[in-house]
Amino acid sequence: MRRLVLSGIRWVFLLAVGGSACAQTYEEMIEKSYDYVDKNDLSAAEECLKAAMRLKPGNGNNYALLTNLGTIQRRQGKLDDALVSYTAALNRQPKNEVLLSNRAELYTEMNETEKAINDYQVLLSVNPLNEDALFHRGLLYLGMQHLIPAEADFEKILDINRETVQGRLGYALLEKVRKNYDGSEIILNYLIEKCPDYLRLYEERAELYHLMNKNGRAMADLNRVFDEDPAPSAELYVLRGRVKLAQYEKASAAIDFKKARAMGYDAETVEKLLKQTY
Repeated sequence: MRRLVLSGIRWVFLLAVGGSACAQTYEEMIEKSYDYVDKNDLSAAEECLKAAMRLKPGNGNNYALLTNLGTIQRRQGKLDDALVSYTAALNRQPKNEVLLSNRAELYTEMNETEKAINDYQVLLSVNPLNEDALFHRGLLYLGMQHLIPAEADFEKILDINRETVQGRLGYALLEKVRKNYDGSEIILNYLIEKCPDYLRLYEERAELYHLMNKNGRAMADLNRVFDEDPAPSAELYVLRGRVKLAQYEKASAAIDFKKARAMGYDAETVEKLLKQTY
């Protein structure tokens, strides 16, 4: 399965940058970027980082600023700009695991699956024991219906760490794709008993229950997620809408589908779902 309020003082800061950036030091501009992120004024934070790098374009720490810049741009929905920033950072540190992971996640968000897998390949060539990279590459393989390499990644995680949640969750998702719903449920129930506060597990089990036509149980899990997640994803709204449709709550389902569309979910898919609510 599977967030910006512009501050009223942003224009004052931008005027200051435009008129007297030279009066600010490199370190001060970086510090200001942190302040603006704390205020959720991401546009101003972006300008701060750009200004800092203009002041010291040869500073060895700029790879970190480029990484932060890419993340800020990504949070604003500027995915192409974020890609430029992450790539520029990687050009300076091509084997940095954090940078590779960031760009792989961005490629995944942009539906550039092969490019995401390539970044995870490079990352794993640097550190073959990176469980997070193995897990996310396995998920990408699952999405492509490449079940054998997906299973190999999840098994590798378990070889590294028998207590891992990620490896077992990977197997739960693998069994779901294989339509072995009972097997997937057994794993998810075990993981939820072990990690009762991990909301991702409830999301996955809710989707599984929906596939099993156990929509009452699916809604119970979704209620838990919506109660505790401060910012549910568009995908979660779509899933809840589907469950509501199965329970003949068409008006309520339509509200969820429209919310997902407003959050950027594929409009064509939403339109098809909305037709089922008429």
